[in-house]
Amino acid sequence: MALKIAFQMDPIEDVDVNADTSFALAEAAQAAQARGYSLYSYGPTELSYNAGRIEARARPMRVQRRVGEPALFGEPVLLDLAKDIDVVWMRQDPPFDMQYITASHILEMLKGRTFVANDPQWVRSCPEKIVPLEFPDIIPDTLISRDKRSIDDFRSLHKDIILKPIYGNGGAGVFLVKAGDSNYTSLLEMFFENSREPIIAQAFLKDVKNGDKRIIIVDGEPVGAINRVPPKGETRSNMHVGGKAEASQLTKTDIEICAAIGPMLKERGQILVGIDVIGDKMTEINLTSPTGVQELKRFSGIDAAALCWDAIERRLGA
Repeated sequence: MALKIAFQMDPIEDVDVNADTSFALAEAAQAAQARGYSLYSYGPTELSYNAGRIEARARPMRVQRRVGEPALFGEPVLLDLAKDIDVVWMRQDPPFDMQYITASHILEMLKGRTFVANDPQWVRSCPEKIVPLEFPDIIPDTLISRDKRSIDDFRSLHKDIILKPIYGNGGAGVFLVKAGDSNYTSLLEMFFENSREPIIAQAFLKDVKNGDKRIIIVDGEPVGAINRVPPKGETRSNMHVGGKAEASQLTKTDIEICAAIGPMLKERGQILVGIDVIGDKMTEINLTSPTGVQELKRFSGIDAAALCWDAIERRLGA
């Protein structure tokens, strides 16, 4: 299947060729050029709605696994994404702010004409710390609120809790607040002064000392997992803050969690998803720009990026 593919992403010039998932997706597509794939790249600031057309000023791109020069580019061209492109990958990193939401609204207008992964309507409607609330039996006890008395009561019940921003990413702004921690009130004040949004409080999961498992799901089916171990003295295991990736296997509980959420992800057009599991509880469902694909291939040989293209071809051929 000959596909013209546009990546809506942050500048590819800045990516780590040995870790970035968007690069891996582009590399896997390029490896399939025998099928007739061709690649373009543009940023969300180059996306436009213009009198009924969805346009992007994009550069033809050829990726290469070369540190400091991950891609070679042609001259920018103005693409009509409904006519000139078969697949758009919405892969810019969070924050999940109004720019992100606006881009999702614009790309949603391509529905029925150009395939967009992940489906922007559902990416917008499924923030990664909120969509897990649809599955209360498999997540830690969770409170979303700005009401201090409710947060106080939640803390009194669970003693040690995690506080984090509702639209944060990469482990930024995540705090472990232990029973009796004198910084508790100050932390709430900081959250409330910096944002009008509610915050998330979750029961602390002691199993985090053994790692935070990232499970990669392709078109609703789990394909593999890596474990991310927090550095010494840290409760966060995100690789952005020093977490160390290691090989991991899917457990019976992991498979049960994936079976519970997989049909929802497939129905909502989420081709590539990363979920986070600590012990026997799922903490997040990452739809916006999930990571971990390169680490999974390094440890297990599983090429989730190639599996994504297989899934897209199946969808387009249906």
